[in-house]
Amino acid sequence: MDQVLIIQELQFKAVRSSGAGGQHVNKVSTKIELSFDVSRSKALSDSEKERLLLKLENRLTKEKMLLMQCDESRSQHRNKELVIKRFLETLENALRVPKKRKKTKPSKAAVEKRLKAKKKSSEKKAYRSKPDLD
Repeated sequence: MDQVLIIQELQFKAVRSSGAGGQHVNKVSTKIELSFDVSRSKALSDSEKERLLLKLENRLTKEKMLLMQCDESRSQHRNKELVIKRFLETLENALRVPKKRKKTKPSKAAVEKRLKAKKKSSEKKAYRSKPDLD
């Protein structure tokens, strides 16, 4: 994954932010919407595209576009930086291959300790019962 090429493929759109903010909000477009076409990207290999389509399946549109937006800051430039950072983190998390789990057995000492504890517990409970008078 080449971050520089991917950032060049991104498309941005400035939109008016929603919510409170007075007159300033009504005349300034500070919210940034980022769109990235996963299937047409030239910066990703075919295997990376497949992995992204699988991992980000619920976040993609029908056209295989990943859409993200940011309106945290009052600055358009700051929102653009934040959405790019968030986008790259999302891609890295989706492309990360988890380690295979190695099966291990409990050690002999651990098994013996567990069995000893079970024996002690069963003896404790056996002493609670009423004695046989036969």
